[in-house]
Amino acid sequence: MPNSTSSSALDLLLSNTSSTLTGGAQDGFQESFSGILIKNMVAVLVWLVLSIINCSMVQTFLRHSLFYENPRYIMFICMVINDAVQLSLLTALYEISYIFRKIHASACCLLVTVLTTRSTPLILAGMAMERYISICFPLHYSQMCTIPRTLFLICVVFILTATPPITDLLVTIVKEPPSFFSTIIFCDHSGLFRDWAIYYKNWVFDGTYLSFVALTLLYAYCKIMLAARAASAGLASLKRARNTVLLHGGQLLLCMLTFVVPSLQAALISLFPHLSMEIRYIFFLLVYIIPRFLSPMIYGFRDEQFRKFWARDLSCVSVLSDIKDIV
Repeated sequence: MPNSTSSSALDLLLSNTSSTLTGGAQDGFQESFSGILIKNMVAVLVWLVLSIINCSMVQTFLRHSLFYENPRYIMFICMVINDAVQLSLLTALYEISYIFRKIHASACCLLVTVLTTRSTPLILAGMAMERYISICFPLHYSQMCTIPRTLFLICVVFILTATPPITDLLVTIVKEPPSFFSTIIFCDHSGLFRDWAIYYKNWVFDGTYLSFVALTLLYAYCKIMLAARAASAGLASLKRARNTVLLHGGQLLLCMLTFVVPSLQAALISLFPHLSMEIRYIFFLLVYIIPRFLSPMIYGFRDEQFRKFWARDLSCVSVLSDIKDIV
C-alpha cells in the first residue's frame, strides 16, 4: 500500500480531475446566486450553439451522397456526432451538479460510463492516414480507403474507447458492495470508481493510445512533407493536406490537456484559493467545452466542398422559414 503522502497526493489529483469535469459545483454553496446563474447560462448557451451547428452539418451530410460515400466525410461526421453527444452529457452533468448536487450511484454509472472523450484522437489518426494515402498513394486510394473499411475502423475505434469505462464499471461491481449502487453520491468519475487500480489502469491506457495517435500524426505529416518536396505539381492540395494534419495535431494537444489540467489546476488553486471556483470553471470551459468548436471550424468552414453545400442548405432553410412567416 502507498504511504500517506502518496495517498494524499493521489486524492488531490483525483478530486481536481473530477472538479474540472463538473466545474467544481460540489463547492457551489460558496458561490453567489448571480455567479451560478451566469456560469450555467454560458454553459447552456455554448451547448445550444454547438448543437445547432452540429445538427445542420449532419443534415448536410445526409442530404448529399458525395459525402456519405466518401471515407473522409464519414469519419468527420462521426467525430461531429461524438462531440455532440459528449457535449450534451458534459452539459447535463454540469447542470445536475448544480441542481441536484447528488444522485443515485446507479444513475451516475450510466452517465459516467457513456461519457468518454477517447474516441476523438483515434478518429483524428484515421483521418490523418486517409490524407496520407490520398497524397502518397493516389492510384490505390479507391482500393485502400473503401466504405466498408471505414465503417470497420469506426467500429474498432468505438469498441476501444468503450473498453476502459466498461472495465471501470466491472471492477467497481466486483470491489464495491451492492448497497453502494443505491447510495446518493456526487456524480463524478473519482467518486464513482474509487479503486486505485482503475486510476493507474486508465493512466497507462491513455498514455499508450495517445502516444500511438501522436506517432501516427507525425508519420503522416512527415510523409506528406516528403511528397510535397518531391512533387512538381499539385502543391495546393499537398499544402492543404499538410495543414489538415497540423490541425489534427493541435486537436490532439487539446485532448492531452486532460493529463496536465489536474496538476496545473491544483497548483493554481493553492496559489489563489479565493479564486478556486473561477479557476475550475475556466479549465472546464477550456478543456471540455471550447475544443468542441474545432471540428466544425476545421472541416465545416475550411473544407470548400462541404462549406458550399452547407451554406446552400442553410440558405434554403432560411428561405423556407421566411416563406412560412409570410404565409
